[in-house]
Amino acid sequence: MIIAPRLLFLVTDDRYFVSHRLPMARAARDAGFEVHVATKTTGYSDKITADGFILHPLGWDKRKRKPHQILRDILEIRRLYMALRPDIVHHVALVPIIFGQLAATGLGLASVNTIAGLGSSFIGLDLVGRLLRQGLSTALRVLLNRASTLTVVQNEDDRQAVERIGIYPEKIRLVAGSGVDTDRLKPLPEPQGPITVGVAARMLEDKGIRPLVAAQQKLQAQGQDIRLILAGDPDLANRTAIKPDELTYFASLPGISWLGHIEDIEKLWTQCHIAALPSRREGLPKALLEAAAAGRPLIATNVPGCRDVAVHEKTGLLVPVDDANGLAEAILRLAGNATLRQEMGASARSFVETQFSATAIGAASLTLYRSLTQRPIEVAPRLI
Repeated sequence: MIIAPRLLFLVTDDRYFVSHRLPMARAARDAGFEVHVATKTTGYSDKITADGFILHPLGWDKRKRKPHQILRDILEIRRLYMALRPDIVHHVALVPIIFGQLAATGLGLASVNTIAGLGSSFIGLDLVGRLLRQGLSTALRVLLNRASTLTVVQNEDDRQAVERIGIYPEKIRLVAGSGVDTDRLKPLPEPQGPITVGVAARMLEDKGIRPLVAAQQKLQAQGQDIRLILAGDPDLANRTAIKPDELTYFASLPGISWLGHIEDIEKLWTQCHIAALPSRREGLPKALLEAAAAGRPLIATNVPGCRDVAVHEKTGLLVPVDDANGLAEAILRLAGNATLRQEMGASARSFVETQFSATAIGAASLTLYRSLTQRPIEVAPRLI
């Protein structure tokens, strides 16, 4: 009997896996892989097991990063790797990559390591940011040049950045994001009422939330009834998190609502005319992909990741980083031109369909998995 190869995902939490990794996991499952998921559980376990994936809850907490806690987490992951002996481990994001690669030391496991954007640790310009960048660069250079490893980036800028760190070019692959289900998320008609801008993101300084609020308030002060909906959690484990009391204050300002995390992204875009993400850097932002799939024109910053989806003057408008005035001008331009909104929204939808569908991303990921295992594949899975 042919035993199905085991693929294990290591991700920070189950909500992230459900929102960002299902296309890859489903493609592997349908191709005959036995798919496992190791993660912290936060209430999304049923959605993982309902797809036939085998769940391994972890005790880690990304808010707790003292040395003894880090060592405990790495040892927990190592014990799982030794017991499960997966054919391939897919580490997603920087902490799972580093913890997972350390845990796998000496075990001879093949691994795919997805850098889902070079975030706060790589774009910070203060002393802490520079030290973090130096430390992470050294760790990644050592861990990702091992045998039987592939590093996945989501845009060409990140490919070049990873090469500059010292990762061998032959070990780097580009897979354009997490994919978006264009069959489920269809173009939506514009809502009635005042022009509304939506942003779906973690509420972080690095996501450009403060300049976006400043831009909207500037327009309000000019007599423009432009509304703003903030959708996302603050993510207090991130050093650039905007605290809940500040978000509550934002929600008290004229025309601003803060919804927190939302499960149904379609409901957000039914309320909005324009999608914004004025981030300082992204991998390939699913928030913009989903907004584009819903037929919304995009406003984003001219940075890696964002400009790969928000193509200036085609699918949306690009502005400089941390530029409230530029954001206000872009919002006002789209707010005053319904035809332009419709044209850019239609272009955004078409762009996502052809370049970033979940089907295409799942197939690209499956190619990586197959390249790392020589085990014959059959659909019938094995038991643990």
